[in-house]
Amino acid sequence: MISAAEALKDFQKITPKTIPLVEPFSKGHRACQGCGEVLALRMAAKAVGMDMIAVSATGCMEIISSSYQTAWETPWIHVAFENAAAVASGVEAGRKAMIRKGKIKDNGSKIVAFAGDGATADIGLQALSGALERGHDFTYICLDNEAYMNTGIQRSSSTPFGAMTTTSPPGKVSKGQMTWKKNMPMIAAAHNIPYVATASPAWHVDLMNKVKKAVSIPGPAYIHIYSPCPTGWRCPPETSIETARKVVQSKVFPLFEVIDGQFILTRDIKKPIPVEEYLKTQRRFGHLKPEDVAYIQKRVDADYDRLLKLVQATNPEA
Repeated sequence: MISAAEALKDFQKITPKTIPLVEPFSKGHRACQGCGEVLALRMAAKAVGMDMIAVSATGCMEIISSSYQTAWETPWIHVAFENAAAVASGVEAGRKAMIRKGKIKDNGSKIVAFAGDGATADIGLQALSGALERGHDFTYICLDNEAYMNTGIQRSSSTPFGAMTTTSPPGKVSKGQMTWKKNMPMIAAAHNIPYVATASPAWHVDLMNKVKKAVSIPGPAYIHIYSPCPTGWRCPPETSIETARKVVQSKVFPLFEVIDGQFILTRDIKKPIPVEEYLKTQRRFGHLKPEDVAYIQKRVDADYDRLLKLVQATNPEA
């Protein structure tokens, strides 16, 4: 199998002038007003194109896309919370066998699994790890809205420290979510797969190029997309993209790629905004005290410095 770097040697970038016009995920869905997740999903689907086989775990994007009619314009299969990666593996293996036996022609279809953070970081982590380890040729996209939003805003292991959810309510003895957000991109990278990336819908061209790269590379690829949820985050729906921009500018959610084990920062934040600027527009963090915000700022700075060291360590000639 060729490396990711070799596969991307002649990669043709999507530019603002060449954004695909196709809509593999289009009208007919029931997403909430201002949903950043469905926007990210639409961008990702446009980058893949119509030759896509979508595997969709139970979650917000499955619920809103299949109630009365389907918003999917490509082959699509709904699977349980926990097995999107396992089903995508089966689709890939089955398709490969049918091509080998001459029952279907290889039309270059891309297999893409879509799942939320609960289905990825919690319930489906075992299936995802197995699929990445086995080397199946598919792309896994985690649309991270940082809680179980479709079932009532319960915390997940991707919920950030201090956030208020229905199962992590702040009070006299609690600050809200008491644990730090699980670092799924780093967990995926630890499997030594060809391609891992993070993306935000505030940088839509960057997001689409990362998805296009992921489906262009043989073997497993993982993309973690930050997906604002105005309903669960208690913020105005018109601020989704602003929030998606601030999370990167504050270094809370850095944008990077890992290609063949090499870490690449895709947006270097020279002049970061304070973490407080990112938190204050979301009422899920409204109960936090200055010392809590200071603690989060310290952790964010430390995590970003560690990422910079990984970039430097894996790019010795840069």
